[in-house]
Amino acid sequence: MNMIFKRKLLIPKEVKEMYPISPEGALAKRGNDARIQAVFTGESDKLLLVIGPCSADREDAVIEYVSRLRGLQERVADKIVIVPRIYTNKPRTTGAGYKGMLHQPNPQEHSDMLRGLISIRKLHMLAINESGFSCADEMLYPEHHRFLDDLLSYVAVGARSVEDQQHRMTASGLDVPVGMKNPTGGNLSVMMNAIRAAQAGHTFIYRNWEVESKGNPLTHAILRGYIDSHGITHPNYHYEDLAHLYELYAQSGLVNPSVLVDTNHCNSGKRYDEQVRIAKEVLHSTRHSTEIHALVKGLMIESYLEDGCQKPGEGVYGKSITDPCLGWEKTERLVLDLADLWV
Repeated sequence: MNMIFKRKLLIPKEVKEMYPISPEGALAKRGNDARIQAVFTGESDKLLLVIGPCSADREDAVIEYVSRLRGLQERVADKIVIVPRIYTNKPRTTGAGYKGMLHQPNPQEHSDMLRGLISIRKLHMLAINESGFSCADEMLYPEHHRFLDDLLSYVAVGARSVEDQQHRMTASGLDVPVGMKNPTGGNLSVMMNAIRAAQAGHTFIYRNWEVESKGNPLTHAILRGYIDSHGITHPNYHYEDLAHLYELYAQSGLVNPSVLVDTNHCNSGKRYDEQVRIAKEVLHSTRHSTEIHALVKGLMIESYLEDGCQKPGEGVYGKSITDPCLGWEKTERLVLDLADLWV
């Protein structure tokens, strides 16, 4: 085997005992879970916004951003439920590049997975303790979800992972909403099959245990655009795309039909400032169809303190080191506008 086994890592129970969630944090998470889940079951008609940096790169800037979201949430609480996006691991198309805090707690230093596991738990704990938000993270590695499961209120499965059996089965055992992105090639049947698999119960191997899941009825779709065989990006957030997804859901028999629209990635062609227009167009579509209005539960928006992105090492505080994001001023204006537009 061409691998070096460097060291045995701590197990989730050990890390949780080292850094336990506070009683106040656990109470806040229960309240957040209830508000978020009510959106997906249709008990709440509020708009869900999963919003934040493309990837969390440094604790201080992320916590400042999340703290600003708390004040914004209070201003739009009658219309919008905000879930901060704290993505601590980053999928890479070729395997090269910054892979997130799980791998590199400090982007300028070499990988250190043990420090990474502790750093990402401390970051999510700090967010809930200082802002009351239990946040969203991407489940890039199903086996490490247990390090964070008592802190998260939303989980995403990315476009490169959505066809993987272990991701689908692990999602079937979670008790928070799990969003399944359409794959990078855009085949919606892959995404719908992932939702079907995750909504069903399974027996499978997880962290060297034989486990049984009951199925997760809160698993749902995320539309993020796609890349065709010629390398050209295409959006899938338009009215016709949402109507098509509604029909797929209607034929599927799946419960809680829901979609979040990712306003960046291939939907924007990574032109981050297009997210403002895209978000408003999606809400415009919901006003022209009761079916689409019922289907669209919210948006995923990439946003940070500063506009755009930078190369690792440039050191601009609060500016993405991966995909470009909306800066705070544009983010604040967009969220307030969305609250006005959502009916």
